Amino acid sequence: MSSTLTPIDIAFQHLLATLKPVVEDEDIPVEEALGRVLACDSIAQMNVPPHACSAMDGYAVIAKDTVSAPRQLAVTQRIAAGQVGTDLSPGQAARIFTGAPVPPGADAVVMQENCSAEDNVVTILQSARSGENQRQAGEDIEIGATLFFQGHRLRAQDLGMLASAGKAEIRVRRKLKVALLTTGDEIVQPGQTLLPGQIYNSNYFTLRALLESLHVDVLDMGVLKDDLESTQSMLEVASKSVDCVVTTGGVSVGEEDHVRAAVEALGKIELWKLAIKPGKPFASGKIGDAQFFGLPGNPVSAFVTFALLVKPSLLKMLGCKDTGFQSFFIKAGFAAAESGSRQEYLRVSLGEVDGETTLRPYANQSSGVSASLSHGDGLAVVPPHTEVKTGDSLRFISFSELLS
Repeated sequence: MSSTLTPIDIAFQHLLATLKPVVEDEDIPVEEALGRVLACDSIAQMNVPPHACSAMDGYAVIAKDTVSAPRQLAVTQRIAAGQVGTDLSPGQAARIFTGAPVPPGADAVVMQENCSAEDNVVTILQSARSGENQRQAGEDIEIGATLFFQGHRLRAQDLGMLASAGKAEIRVRRKLKVALLTTGDEIVQPGQTLLPGQIYNSNYFTLRALLESLHVDVLDMGVLKDDLESTQSMLEVASKSVDCVVTTGGVSVGEEDHVRAAVEALGKIELWKLAIKPGKPFASGKIGDAQFFGLPGNPVSAFVTFALLVKPSLLKMLGCKDTGFQSFFIKAGFAAAESGSRQEYLRVSLGEVDGETTLRPYANQSSGVSASLSHGDGLAVVPPHTEVKTGDSLRFISFSELLS
């Protein structure tokens, strides 16, 4: 396999072209559908609102009755939300509240601030226009309209929209099954006594949380020891019951890095080593029918490669139409020497200078310093062979955008 570093854009295109999407779907309650991907278009079977209703508290009237305002009208009924009024005749008004159906015959609602009421008579102080202060049937959603298209990943506000259209269930792609394995003889779980030479397994907790945010089923395969035979055995077992295998560590070129060799013995490595910093020793390929992603062992490298490559790949496997992320340009509040041959992703915070937002880099950009992720706001992208001067515009990708 070539040792040439692959630019991230080329790697991303390769991944999306070779992924195997899930085709199975299931019907689930709308309240359980957050983050799931629609398996088919969702069509409105009703108007929202289903009837013309009042947009505020006031009085339902016939607009032409108010042309010569101020005008006194007889209040013949009271309509609260959830109630249905009777026909309104000329010279009459109905006391009405927000959300209540406008009674037949009425074509406007006068807000109560423009009215003066006493006993069963209301004085309309300001003339009304036909259609004023009322929501028409289907104003929000019209029957037959497409609520969301196939491949849409449902957000919290989308669930409310589906519910407003009377949807109790929705058809979505089934969940992906992802096996997660961390590697290293030095790795121990928090809560255990830390012996000389050991470190706590932080990558597991970060990656599991990232996976669960995508609403996939995570199979915890534990920690792989630095041994080729056991690594190969565990990867083979994992690959037979999941759609995707994710590992962290063991894909570099050290004598104790066995993951890449194990994958090549069981399947194939299709992509290895990226022209990015951090995250160069990233690998992807296949183990049987399962997709394989081998993330670097350093915590920042694992996080960055997951956010930039693995997350959009998993969404693509779920049939999600929008797998990318938004970025925008912000001025650098710092200077940096010319970058090398790899595209760099600096952990930065947002600051302000003279009323203008600027980027401030975390002091230590080592790929082993996970604090740079917790205390930063996102990543600043520095292209290869680029010197950064204070005031230069850099592409910024917020962590909230990467992880939403």
